[in-house]
Amino acid sequence: MMPLFKWIVAHWGRDSFDRTTGVSSTRAATPLIVVLFASMSFSATPLDSLSAKTRSASNRPHLPQVDVALKRLIDDGQFAGFVTVAYKDGKLIHESAQGKRDIGLAAPMTMDSIFRAYSMTKPVTAVAMMILNEQGKWKPQDPVTKFIPELANVKVFVGPDADGKPIFRKPATMPIMSQLMNQTAGFSYGFFAGDVDDEYRAASLWTSTSGDDFVARIAKLPLAYDPGTKWQYSIAVDLQGVIVERLSGQSLATFMQRHIFGPLKMHDTAFYVPVSKQSRLATVYEWGDGALRPAPPSFGMTFKEPPLYHSGGGGLVTTAGDYARFARMLLNKGSLEGVRILRPASTKMIMTSQLSPEIINGGFGIGPVQQIRPGYEYGYDGVVVTDPAAAKVSLGKGSYLWDGAAGTWFWVDPTNHTVFVGMVQRLATDTTPDPQPISQAAFQEALKH
Repeated sequence: MMPLFKWIVAHWGRDSFDRTTGVSSTRAATPLIVVLFASMSFSATPLDSLSAKTRSASNRPHLPQVDVALKRLIDDGQFAGFVTVAYKDGKLIHESAQGKRDIGLAAPMTMDSIFRAYSMTKPVTAVAMMILNEQGKWKPQDPVTKFIPELANVKVFVGPDADGKPIFRKPATMPIMSQLMNQTAGFSYGFFAGDVDDEYRAASLWTSTSGDDFVARIAKLPLAYDPGTKWQYSIAVDLQGVIVERLSGQSLATFMQRHIFGPLKMHDTAFYVPVSKQSRLATVYEWGDGALRPAPPSFGMTFKEPPLYHSGGGGLVTTAGDYARFARMLLNKGSLEGVRILRPASTKMIMTSQLSPEIINGGFGIGPVQQIRPGYEYGYDGVVVTDPAAAKVSLGKGSYLWDGAAGTWFWVDPTNHTVFVGMVQRLATDTTPDPQPISQAAFQEALKH
């Protein structure tokens, strides 16, 4: 989960960077918080018996443990509001909107509020890629240059010479598609400290006017390490988005709409919010002067008009209900309500650890929470929990999860047959409580009763 990750450097940071820590000057890691919850019971509601939009708050099933835990964060002034949705065994067991969508307007959070998903776009791009994999258009061992030939002359940054000038060399091996899918392909993000990320920042990647323009800028940048030797959060998923466009002959937005959003009835998920829906777009907040305040657009992305470049790594807006449909499709091994998006083998590949033991034990990760380690590994564009006890997380074995820069988070738990989606819009500071472990602990407590 990005960890809410709110370690914004990992997902779409926008401010200056500390050259020692690599953390944005106004964004830092958040502490893990453990909360004990009173035992309370819940009841399951038949799937979609009423639409979220027409169902009154009193008619919604909810888990009091989750509501109470998250309301404390609202009452403490740390967050404006939350929307959360959970399913178990195909039935809706929790649906809640708390707090404000916009504090200044006193607009309440509603079930149909729209959120910037940021890096929760990544699992959706993984599904788009696997659709094309099923069509035989790419294989895990294919070189990335088969689809992005502009990268044929990419070099690895070695370090500075005696005069401080950068030294480059050919990579020991060229990146392959499986590495692009599991963040071991050698790329970076421009969010961290160091010479390579300095070059990423100078390239102004997020002002790209098209996928081809994005690739042209990346082709001039060095790799941060030899492919396959490290795990590093990066622009790899944006390159996946470009590959989707090139293999399909469609824009990423069109491909996702035709093959994912349309079939799954994700009516409010797209790369921007049309004027008719903008009143439902939740305000993004940041912490300043001891309180929440509206945050300026990250990288100039307002999400209020069609973008020139569709970011496969962080460009979507969505609702809790929409994303829950996507998560349920993954839980159901590629299908939902009779509509198949992927074969079971494809969803298994996404939700299976794709890292070598050397990488798993290599001390890699992003921030203090999202650390790759035994039991907490990485599949295609998301974390895979292979051993909850070893990972020390309140999730079942095989859980798949990720999150976004403004706090959105989700998990798919095949052991407990559950999905959970949390939506919020706050960029983090070093004192921000993390709703993800709080919600996980509360949810697991609720399942006991």
